[in-house]
Amino acid sequence: MIRELIMKNRSYRRFDASVKPDPKQIERWIELARFSASGRNMQPLKFVVSTSEKINNLIFPNLGWAGYLKNWNGPSEKERPTAYIAVALDKSLAENYYCDDGIAIQSLLLGAVEDGFGGCIIGSFIKSKIAKTLQLPENLEILWMVALGKPAEKVVLETAEEGNIKYWRDEEDVHHVPKRPLEEIIFKSV
Repeated sequence: MIRELIMKNRSYRRFDASVKPDPKQIERWIELARFSASGRNMQPLKFVVSTSEKINNLIFPNLGWAGYLKNWNGPSEKERPTAYIAVALDKSLAENYYCDDGIAIQSLLLGAVEDGFGGCIIGSFIKSKIAKTLQLPENLEILWMVALGKPAEKVVLETAEEGNIKYWRDEEDVHHVPKRPLEEIIFKSV
C-alpha cells in the first residue's frame, strides 16, 4: 500500500480546476505532517492554507513551473491548483528545520494522494510577494509552496538512460519522469 501511494505521489502540475479539496481534508493532510518526525521534536513548521480563488489568483503569478519544460509557462486557467499550502519556518521557534520540511510535505502529499488528490512542491517563487499576499508575520519564512488539486494529467515513471533525469512531455502531453536505476543509487552494500 505505501509503495502504491508513493508511486502515485508525483509532481502534478495540471489540475481539474472544477474540483476543490475540502478544507477539512487539507487539515487531515496537515495533521499527517504534524504526526511526522521532527528534528529535536521542535516542530518549527507552520502551514498557511489558501482555498480562496481570489488569494490563489494572487499567488499563481508568483510561482515558477517546471523548469525543464522551457516552452511551458504553467497550467492554463482551467488547470490551475485549487489550493495552496505555504510551508513556513517559524523563526521564533528555531533557526534550523533540519529535514522536517521534506518529511512533513511527503506525509501531507501521501494523504492527498490517498484521497484522490495530488500536488506539486514548488521551490521557485517570489517569497516576499506571497508572504505579503498571505499577510504573514516577520517570524514566518516561507520555505516551500505546495500546489494542490485533482490531478488532470498522466505522469509516467521510467528508468533514466545515460544519466538523463530531465522530465519531459510527449506529443500526447503525457508527463515522463526518468528515475535513476536502483543499481545506480545504491552505492555500496556491505
